[in-house]
Amino acid sequence: MEIITRFAPSPTGYIHIGNVRSAIYPYLLARQSGGKMILRIEDTDRARYVEGATELIEDTLEWLGINWDEGPIVGGSHGPYFQSERMEIYHQWARKLIEQGRAYADPTPPEKIEEYRKECNDKKTPFLYRNFRPTDTPEWQPGIPLRFKAEPKEYNWHDEVMGDLHAGPEVLDDIILIKKDGYPTYNFAHIVDDYEMGVTHLMRGAEYLSSTPNYLAIYEALSIERPKIITLPHILRSDGRKKLGKRDGAKSVTEYREDGILAEAMMNYLACLGWNDGTEQEIYTKDELIKHFSVDRIQSSGARYDEVKLLWLNGQWIRKIFTEQGAEALYAHTQDFWPASAKGSSDEDKLKVLSIIYDRLKTLSDLREMTDYFFKDPAIDLELLKNNKFLKKLSEAELESLLKTSIMKLDNLESWDADTLQNALNELLAETDKKPAELFSLIRIAISFAPFSPALNLTMEVLGKETTLARLNAVARAI
Repeated sequence: MEIITRFAPSPTGYIHIGNVRSAIYPYLLARQSGGKMILRIEDTDRARYVEGATELIEDTLEWLGINWDEGPIVGGSHGPYFQSERMEIYHQWARKLIEQGRAYADPTPPEKIEEYRKECNDKKTPFLYRNFRPTDTPEWQPGIPLRFKAEPKEYNWHDEVMGDLHAGPEVLDDIILIKKDGYPTYNFAHIVDDYEMGVTHLMRGAEYLSSTPNYLAIYEALSIERPKIITLPHILRSDGRKKLGKRDGAKSVTEYREDGILAEAMMNYLACLGWNDGTEQEIYTKDELIKHFSVDRIQSSGARYDEVKLLWLNGQWIRKIFTEQGAEALYAHTQDFWPASAKGSSDEDKLKVLSIIYDRLKTLSDLREMTDYFFKDPAIDLELLKNNKFLKKLSEAELESLLKTSIMKLDNLESWDADTLQNALNELLAETDKKPAELFSLIRIAISFAPFSPALNLTMEVLGKETTLARLNAVARAI
């Protein structure tokens, strides 16, 4: 049997990390098995529809390298792939339920339903609409909600992650299938669409577990075979206490992308957030994820979200790309992350900077702060010199003397490469009888006035002789 999975997001705003993980797992399973993945846009909640959200979903998937076999843009044999364009299909299936006596038009006004709900609250009993089911119902037509007519019974089913599950008749209710506006609810539309599109493996979040018995009742009433159910664990806050949400600082994938998180790192991290292959491996390429992924290794308990781990993993990927694919490959990812001062600088100059700074980056956006002084002279801040823990014991006269001695030594160098510069710096240590922490800190701060810089000899090599000496002279004069 060909495995067919699907990712069916709603275009209701930004796409968050939980959404993306719900795309990664179906993608990995489809690719591993040689099957297909379908992208379907569930846009029937018109009140929450956000213009441009579909394009954002498509762009995010493409950025991550998740290509779909059927869906928007690429087409396919099971379209349309927007639920708003499948209205007649839903209505046809709804009529089947009506004919079988398993669905009814419900003209009950919302305020009356709220009265029923309050009555149950007052009695401290669960609210089940089937206990208030209207006896005299009109013929169904758009403008009147259509409800499923539940027949309470026990259900047993197997979940590929959660195992064998059971629910009693008390959870079955008359859920809405078609809303007043004529659009289907998720509860009905996804069942119809998955069947029509041949979906064999259904992956979705644990929040849908409690609704599964009602879904099983609809499958049964329609006499259709349901796909294998694969429940994905919740993504929890870092403290593990509850599901991660916007109020807990959860950011959209777009924000992480704009912050300089690599697509490779994001996919790697989210794939392992609730799954592992039983080894200690942490860095996975997309091909490795496809090779090693298996449904039986998805964990049933919630997975804690750890942004520190994501940043660590991103740093690992920055170094991996540089060392395995080359500086140019990493440079191709950096175009939107250089400081404004780098505007007008050549690719060659920026490549030189990237080559000595890459191993200190956690995100690509770190480039803005870490490299600004390579492209413009930093503001001289003598307090930074005087308060440095290695330099605060030195007088101004000593600082000036050390700078002038260093300038003279460096000015006499015939070549300006990293090795020559390191030799000169080592000779300066002997000549000045200073510790590396003192002399090198003074020169480093004087040429960068930054909290961090790469190895001193590499920084000086990239800055060039003229710029390095000019900055050292400027600080000596300022002192």
